[in-house]
Amino acid sequence: MELTSQFIQLIFSGLTIGSIYALIAIGFVIIYNITGLLNLAQGDFAMLGALTCISFVNMGFPLIIAIAVSVVIVTIIGGLFERLAIYPARNSSTATLLIITIGAAFVFRGISILIWGTQPLALRPFSGNQNINFLDATIQPQSLWAIGISLLSLAVLYYFFNKTYLGKAVTACVVNRFAARLMGISPQKMSFWAVSISAGLGALAGIVIAPISGASYDMGIMIGLKAFIAAVIGGLSNAPAAIAGAFLIGILESFTEGYLSSGYKDAISFTLLLIVLFFMPNGLFSKVSGKRV
Repeated sequence: MELTSQFIQLIFSGLTIGSIYALIAIGFVIIYNITGLLNLAQGDFAMLGALTCISFVNMGFPLIIAIAVSVVIVTIIGGLFERLAIYPARNSSTATLLIITIGAAFVFRGISILIWGTQPLALRPFSGNQNINFLDATIQPQSLWAIGISLLSLAVLYYFFNKTYLGKAVTACVVNRFAARLMGISPQKMSFWAVSISAGLGALAGIVIAPISGASYDMGIMIGLKAFIAAVIGGLSNAPAAIAGAFLIGILESFTEGYLSSGYKDAISFTLLLIVLFFMPNGLFSKVSGKRV
């Protein structure tokens, strides 16, 4: 029975962290498919969202208001980042654009140190600390919040990209930039929306994970790298595949930490990345059918 309870706990732990990776991985996929750019500052949007939300909560704002305002603020920061950094260099080489995103990541972290310092900060759980017992397994309520919010966000994204005019315009740029331009859709404008939406998703991911792991100026580094691995596993062109990759990474890390050692979980993720790049460069789930985001 003890093995069963541990197995269930590890599954929920893996789904929790996987859901966070999924939100950020979707941002990688959206930006890459519209701009051809790998935004290595994507993880830092999660950091900005988490720390901003903590500040608003400490100022006395209700949690739901703090979350909403923080997501909006980081979404605006993402839009400004695209207009002020990416858009002016849109005709530059891929290497130049990549360096710009790395520089932006350092800027975000530097500003965060000036505002919030270097010590980790905590955000209270959304619904208290009372653990839930399920088949002799102990589950944190925040884990259910993380999984639920992520799945809801992904459902909203699906509706946005498939049922709204703006979403369909973004999707058109992903599928065929040249054809979208012939239809009067500006890829440059869609780039703005893609980066803004991705920043908002990153902020939401950071807020959801903050009550579990805390928040600090450098939290976005590893989260961003793991989400990037998930996106690469999915082939960087298929959103459902990126989501599957994110949950796969989360579950692998959880079981590695539970049955082996926490010191091996990062090695497992990067080893999987190397295996995929060597033997399946188009992605582990490159043959997964479905609409691309």
